[in-house]
Amino acid sequence: MERRVIQQVRGYRTTDGAGVSLVRVLGNRTVQVYDPILMLDSFDSTNPDDYTAGFPMHPHRGIETISYVYRGYMTHKDSLGNEDTIGDGEVQWMTAGSGIMHEEKLPAAERLLGVQLWLNLPAKDKMSPPAYHSIKNADIEEIYFDWGKLRLMAGEFEGRKGYMSNYLPLDYYDLHLNPEASVIMNTERERSVMLFTLLGDAYIGGEQIIEKTAVKLSSGDRVEIKATDKRAQVLFVSSKRLDEPVAWGGPIVMNTKEELNKAFDDLRNGTFLKDKIAYLG
Repeated sequence: MERRVIQQVRGYRTTDGAGVSLVRVLGNRTVQVYDPILMLDSFDSTNPDDYTAGFPMHPHRGIETISYVYRGYMTHKDSLGNEDTIGDGEVQWMTAGSGIMHEEKLPAAERLLGVQLWLNLPAKDKMSPPAYHSIKNADIEEIYFDWGKLRLMAGEFEGRKGYMSNYLPLDYYDLHLNPEASVIMNTERERSVMLFTLLGDAYIGGEQIIEKTAVKLSSGDRVEIKATDKRAQVLFVSSKRLDEPVAWGGPIVMNTKEELNKAFDDLRNGTFLKDKIAYLG
């Protein structure tokens, strides 16, 4: 059965962190439809003034953040003692779990282009140990086809494996389509699938979707993605719905208001970090 577009979201311009200009595509209003993807922020600028203020040290609990920097650079530093820079096609995968503090610096570059996803954690894993992992270009397989190429950033594709999530299954591909080329992506019928047109317009399930748009697909076995007369770059994200309650407060996402209040109490009381390295220098 062919998947179709059941919702599309273009998002709105906003600022976050210390003044980073971005487009918030998915957020509080889209949680139910796009489950388990909580948030999608899109970055695309050739003006360093839009982003070099960065995201100073801040907390997270109950989620995983997945940043894909296709152009430009991002430097991550956290309370576990990790410090790492990714860029030009690489991925940062941070499990906030029971609690982490981190910062993200965005040094000036010719262009900053990418997205950050927030992936919800199942209720049973909300208080799992925090962790950080970077997926470098050397770890990202590029698979070439007549229609273009697929970058396998996480999960599986036709027997090939990329970085594997520890909690929710997640297939994350960057599809590069040649002009007027098309591809049929096979999918597990009940997986939750969303796409994001990072660069260029594309036809998805027969419907034209303009650049910088997230779309949620119906259930089904496959979806056709086709470029216009120009190249298209489409991010493909497939996971499993949680269908669990969401209690969201800023950088904290739990299942109940009580859990949310406990997280903010922990922040006030200095008991937020369960792993005691607390490297903030």
